[in-house]
Amino acid sequence: MNIAAIDIGTNSIHMIIVKVQTRTSFDILIQEKSMVKLGVGVFANKELSQEAMDLGVATVQRYVQLADQYGVDDIIVSATSATREAKNGREFLDRLIHEASVSPQLISGKEEAKLIFLAVREAIAIKKENILVLDIGGGSTEAIVGDQSHIHFGNSMKLGVLRLLDYTGGHEKIDAKSQKELKSHIKQASTLILDKIKKIGFDRVIGTSGTIRALAEACLIKADNPAPEVVNAETIPIKELIKLRDRLLKASPQERGEIPGISENRADAIHLGALLLVEILQQLEATSITVSDASLRDGMIINHIDKHGLKIEEVSLGKNLKEKSCIRLAMKYDTDLSEKRHVMGIALQLFDQLKDLHGADNYERDLIGYASLIYDIGSFVAFQDFHKHGRYLIKNSQLRGFTNEEVFLLGHLARYHRKKGPSKRHKKFRKLEKHQKKRLGLLAGILRIAVGLDKTKNQWVQNVYCINKEEQLQIKVFGEENLDLEIWEAQRYADTLAKYLKKEIVIIPG
Repeated sequence: MNIAAIDIGTNSIHMIIVKVQTRTSFDILIQEKSMVKLGVGVFANKELSQEAMDLGVATVQRYVQLADQYGVDDIIVSATSATREAKNGREFLDRLIHEASVSPQLISGKEEAKLIFLAVREAIAIKKENILVLDIGGGSTEAIVGDQSHIHFGNSMKLGVLRLLDYTGGHEKIDAKSQKELKSHIKQASTLILDKIKKIGFDRVIGTSGTIRALAEACLIKADNPAPEVVNAETIPIKELIKLRDRLLKASPQERGEIPGISENRADAIHLGALLLVEILQQLEATSITVSDASLRDGMIINHIDKHGLKIEEVSLGKNLKEKSCIRLAMKYDTDLSEKRHVMGIALQLFDQLKDLHGADNYERDLIGYASLIYDIGSFVAFQDFHKHGRYLIKNSQLRGFTNEEVFLLGHLARYHRKKGPSKRHKKFRKLEKHQKKRLGLLAGILRIAVGLDKTKNQWVQNVYCINKEEQLQIKVFGEENLDLEIWEAQRYADTLAKYLKKEIVIIPG
């Protein structure tokens, strides 16, 4: 099973694609990063710029296309500080839903902190100790204290490199007076959380995020490290960070970008990141920081596997992306998959045996198979009118791999699997194209009988056998138990298929 996690940060948008090996491990297939700088200006005017939103949507669209090429089964998307605080953050998320076909989650600072810690715990060997994890982002800094098995405290501070850039008015360099004011601002914004951390206590500081890794890499290169690009588990003394901070504060953006380890894309705000990191470490009286290459997106993957570990093997049984999408949707709404696979088997038997009568092809065969997996998910909402709830859920579920028309038809199949079949009296049915009505009549007709033949949900019907006569279709039902209720229910719902085939349908024991 392949999973993609997209982290929409204030500074960068990242994606990681992994192959899940077991319920506790995964292999990274590819990592992507785009410095969109979504949050530029957002902390000053409280709005995402149109340009930033356009670039953000285009980036996520590109990531989704790449994920599809890797045969990804699920895409998890989280948005953080800039989107949380922007007045038009909801507009941006809506665009992602409609233009990139993803379901983004707007996560809180505390949730962000928790996910980062989960990732660090897998990337760094933690002994019998408390570790403090710091993650400096574009809009916020997360601080979490925990050990190998528990998180003791975690919270988010409104301190990030782009937020500080807005605070300083976007100036390329800041003078001594401005530096003093900025340090005072950092202390004011962080003291409450850092005091709690000092009270809990910690043995080591672990740093994550692109800003901290870039600073660490610059220190390592300066120290003539033979492999500066490898920064996981490297420890940087605070005295080295202070030297680098001072150098960055004196340099112009162009000069910062020329420092080994600092990319041009970070040159506009990396000096503020260095100042922020040193201030926090000094408040904590820490003498060094160990750097981890773990990230929020790693935590998103770990959390997803942890939540859905029991279901991952089930999803992996899907033959293709469409079937896996339906299995995942069914599990999301607590559907009994063994029951649905049984209904699918009956529906496909009926479809195959009636092929000479309906003339439909594998496209329709696949559709009824997918519909068999998700037709009753509406019961999760309420039993009354659950067929209608099901149509709504399917329509709004972002089923991956399907066209809009296919999702539309799957929703209608859920709507018409019970109660009255398709009718011109139904407003939504009247709006369908002629070919859609025809396809729906056939597939709903077959699905209604297949669902009826599992009336007791005991999966007693083993096989069906169709006998085509001139004006009548006989369906013989075989199984070892008493099938009277199944046959009675299926006969009740045979009207839709009878109307389509223009034949009387009689369902009898085999």
